[in-house]
Amino acid sequence: MYIGHSIVRVPKEKVEEVIGLYQNRSRSVDQAAGFHSFHLLQSETDEEELTVQMMWERKEDYIAWVQSSDFKRIHDLEKKYPDQELAAIKPTVLRYRVVAD
Repeated sequence: MYIGHSIVRVPKEKVEEVIGLYQNRSRSVDQAAGFHSFHLLQSETDEEELTVQMMWERKEDYIAWVQSSDFKRIHDLEKKYPDQELAAIKPTVLRYRVVAD
């Protein structure tokens, strides 16, 4: 298994808006080869910190998704989001391989 985390800090007054965007996400990643699950996490100690967690069968599946036209299309739409403060947020991306479960 392979897990990718994208961590973002969102202004407090926009947290619910961002959560809503992810609740209504396109779900195209759900059809990607090797995809297992998607979760949007909110920190219990810092509500402005949101983490997208995606689980994959293999690292190669994750890399294929990141290089796919669907990934590029979705992220191009994010860059054009009307709220440019949100569009400008850059995530911290962390990647992990599962070594025990």
